[in-house]
Amino acid sequence: MADRLYLSLPKGQTDKERFEMPRLESLIQGKKTFISNFSQALKTIGREERHFYKYITKETASGATIEKGTLVLNGKFGAVQLDKLFTNYVKTYVLCPECGKPDTKISEQQGVKIMKCEACGAMGPLRKL
Repeated sequence: MADRLYLSLPKGQTDKERFEMPRLESLIQGKKTFISNFSQALKTIGREERHFYKYITKETASGATIEKGTLVLNGKFGAVQLDKLFTNYVKTYVLCPECGKPDTKISEQQGVKIMKCEACGAMGPLRKL
């Protein structure tokens, strides 16, 4: 009976995942790179701006500022490079290593940052930034 139900659904309905990673919209002007949808992208993945800010400044070894929801990086960084950094961030700090779902929260216990999955209940320490 469930098989017949799945067969009656339109083709695209069963293929779509619940979590779609947002794409960063970047623009290079002079020696600076602007990520215009910075705040919106981080709200979508459920992380604080400061956490990704710290990650990207360490990974790119450059300075950055946040101005009205836009991240301004000192240096020229292409869209491919930024997408790769963002994908690595999501895999490391957002997706659960056990079940792969994005339903995780970061908390601190005795000075150690812990990521807890609300979907499967897995807990584990996070790599320090």
